[in-house]
Amino acid sequence: MRKAINLFLASVISIYSSAQGTFSGDLMMNQNFFQSVPKITPNNALYNNYLSGSEGWLDLRYSVNGFSFFLRADEFNNSNLYNPQQALSNFGLGAWNVSKTMKDLTISVGYIYDQVGSGILFRSYEDRGLLIDNALLGVELKYKLDDHLNIKGFTGEQKNLFSHYAPIIKGLNLEGDYNIGKVHLMPGVGVMNRTLDQASINSVAATIQGYDTSKRFEPMYNTYAFTVYNTLTYKNLSWYAEGAYKTHEAIYNLQGTLVDVPGNIEYTSINYGQKGIALSLTAKRTENFLLITSPNENGIVNSGMLNWQPVVAVLRPERLMSLYTPASQNLSEMATTANLLLSPSDVTNISVTYSHINTLDNVELFREGYADISNQSLESWKFLAGVQYVEYNQSIYQGKAVDTSKSSTFKQPLIYALNPFVEVTYKINDHKSMRLEVSYSNTKQYYGSWVYGLLEYNLAPKFSISVSDMYNVSPNKGAGNPNYTDVTFNPSPTHYYSVYSAFTKGANRLSLAYVRQVAGINCSGGVCRYEPAFSGVKATLTSSF
Repeated sequence: MRKAINLFLASVISIYSSAQGTFSGDLMMNQNFFQSVPKITPNNALYNNYLSGSEGWLDLRYSVNGFSFFLRADEFNNSNLYNPQQALSNFGLGAWNVSKTMKDLTISVGYIYDQVGSGILFRSYEDRGLLIDNALLGVELKYKLDDHLNIKGFTGEQKNLFSHYAPIIKGLNLEGDYNIGKVHLMPGVGVMNRTLDQASINSVAATIQGYDTSKRFEPMYNTYAFTVYNTLTYKNLSWYAEGAYKTHEAIYNLQGTLVDVPGNIEYTSINYGQKGIALSLTAKRTENFLLITSPNENGIVNSGMLNWQPVVAVLRPERLMSLYTPASQNLSEMATTANLLLSPSDVTNISVTYSHINTLDNVELFREGYADISNQSLESWKFLAGVQYVEYNQSIYQGKAVDTSKSSTFKQPLIYALNPFVEVTYKINDHKSMRLEVSYSNTKQYYGSWVYGLLEYNLAPKFSISVSDMYNVSPNKGAGNPNYTDVTFNPSPTHYYSVYSAFTKGANRLSLAYVRQVAGINCSGGVCRYEPAFSGVKATLTSSF
């Protein structure tokens, strides 16, 4: 790492001494103070001993004469981002990159963030909210063949915090851009190869040796994956379609057993809009399309991911509805969503959504029926009201085992919830506004029923403050409750209140919040994971220069 830093700095100094370029950067710092609350927060060292933790990222960028330099320092002190149950402490060079553009050719060396198509085949990206940083440490070449065709190739190893995984990744991508009459086409093809290292092969082979002879197989060093995709645009119609296939390899099935199988995925999205109406249809079929650095990373949250699968269902940001967010399934999924937006007038919008997700064996995973109506007929007021009905398989999405030995209620893994909500925004003047949000979640499963209220005041563009409370008004008395220990456990109604404030001045933003957060799904960038509850203070500083 020290050699990489010295090489990076030497290159910057050498070029800077001969020409003047542009320099920019940004800083992000998080500080958490953990407060232990009985029956709310988890029992671990973060809450019992360390009591505080932080994360920090400093990005530096410099561009001159076709060269681009990027350097990022990462800091983690008793951080709960990587694993909310354990503390992570480390400091070092998080990423660096040097690229040079020469007419139609761009060469990049270092940590590379890029994707093929929609990301189904390959996507290296960063998401600090979930501490995802799966950059490719290697080399990438991009070449513009002509006005309609571009090609890129890459090779390297995937980043793993301050180190990297040993398997080698190689990829090639060809993309076009054509107009045929009034039709605009953007086709593409991609291929990727992952080669396992000897240690990974030995680990897989040792696991297989413990199986019955009928279930044993010879693990493969090389796996190949292919994708074909296209975006078609015609007047008010847009259609994206992608199909991908990967050769057979060792992956863990839903029963936790290594099997040697190929995989495939088909994804499409159609959008049509004109004055007063917009319609979108999305569908995805997935079968054993798990792409990670090696089978040994299975079960480690967000580790070793080589690709990204789009979530077909609509991700709801509202607090209560976000409890029932369905993550994409890599092994078995048949998902469809239809969304209709109607605008009968300039001040009224109506949105209707239906989502239907099963496994390929027709096991129900997720259902959503959703409708809302917004109206802004009064000059300073905006009203939004809606309702969501959801069926949610917590055994699959949250990894909750179904124990049939204690109570018959354990036999039902599905959550059935009805979630109405109302939102009112009042614009005081051009800079001041207030927003009130009230919602209710009625369910007999999971935590039980909730009521949620939020009041927010904004003084644009400098200041905002909000207070909220999420109240477990009718708790689930037993199975499905995350604090459940036996069938006689009787939780009492609990408040999860928060106070949030943010101040912005120029390119600097500081936020401070006291948060009580229930355990549940946290989503960012289309990637979701289950996290334990949190209680304490969160502070964030972001600054650009």
